[in-house]
Amino acid sequence: MPVLPRLKRRPLPVLMGAATLALSLAASATQPYPHAQEPIGDVQAIYDGKLSPELAITTFRNTDRLFPVRTIKAGGHPFPLPRSAKPLAPVAFEFKGKHYSLDDYVTTNRVTGLLVLKDGKIVDERYAHGNTAETRWMSMSVAKSVTSTLVGAALQDGSIKSLDDKVTHYLPALAGSAYDQVTVRQILAMRSGVKWNEKYTDPTSDERHLIQLRSEQVTGSLLKFMATLTTAAPPGTRTNYSTGETQVLGQLVSAAVGKPLTQYLSEKIWAPYGMQTDAKWWLDGANGNEVGGSGISATLEDYGRFGQFILSGGKAGGKQVLPEGWLSFASAVTGSDGAYGEFASMWWPGWTDASKADKAFTAAGTFGQYVYINPTKNVVIVVWQAQTQPTGGKVIDDMVAFDAIAKVLP
Repeated sequence: MPVLPRLKRRPLPVLMGAATLALSLAASATQPYPHAQEPIGDVQAIYDGKLSPELAITTFRNTDRLFPVRTIKAGGHPFPLPRSAKPLAPVAFEFKGKHYSLDDYVTTNRVTGLLVLKDGKIVDERYAHGNTAETRWMSMSVAKSVTSTLVGAALQDGSIKSLDDKVTHYLPALAGSAYDQVTVRQILAMRSGVKWNEKYTDPTSDERHLIQLRSEQVTGSLLKFMATLTTAAPPGTRTNYSTGETQVLGQLVSAAVGKPLTQYLSEKIWAPYGMQTDAKWWLDGANGNEVGGSGISATLEDYGRFGQFILSGGKAGGKQVLPEGWLSFASAVTGSDGAYGEFASMWWPGWTDASKADKAFTAAGTFGQYVYINPTKNVVIVVWQAQTQPTGGKVIDDMVAFDAIAKVLP
């Protein structure tokens, strides 16, 4: 197999006083984004799988240049992620009859960033292909899990009264559409019964039409498109993976709380939990609505902090942001889609025997992004990949690699 540059481990920081650390963080916040002048591909080439390996890398760390974005503001006091005194032990596993190491995995799957947290401490952090701790990498469908988490926040603060409320209670624009009798709970589980074709490689699919509308940048057009869809099954009877559902869900949360998703995410989680760096989120038009199913770009460590926030039960800034038991609710299997497997409330339950035993689950994005959470082992793993195909590009099953990493952690 080809040998790619070894991932660079982030060095252990030198000890510094609180004042020096604050000045250092303030200085880094004012520095220009290190990748801002790099070439990027266009949206059509991304979803057609026609980016070169090199252009995929520079595009995926500059996705905030593809569409208008709104900033998710960080707080001034980063949540600490101390380095563990124990480095990650050698990782070895088998997949389809072949033996692999962790280095084999990151090379074969074109991993450009890897963060492993155990008990809230960094046991491994690596970057490759020019990525650094300042790099913001795209999320794709990892954003779905963020959007579903904001449902939990809105439920906790009373903005959403019940998951069994009708969607139209919050989005009256959908009255009379296929969503007329659909509940918030059914949207979370992608069991609305609304007809949807997710296939990225089909230029006539609903998902590709949604992508085209994003490119046209007409604020509100995504929800208008969702209102034109038809019913394929009674609500609650069939799981059908649909990125369009997360657009409905994101605008529902925004309507319920009376503010943009970026502002709500910043106020509830990003700032009070202590994310270190501002993040970005795609909009459907200039100063428009956030794209609920994709388009967040953030740093590796801040994705790790988000995983820790979920793992710790949804507390931020000393407050309970998510309802008690939300972790168990959000990660529980709600159904199975023939093409996409088992699904939870916009998270993916573990699909290997080991991950199922540990009740592990993950946020996952096409082209290879993961925020893996293992509540049994108290482990969070964040992975960035630079796959060039929307689906089917990886060689090694990521969950098998995550199992192997979790296994060697004490």
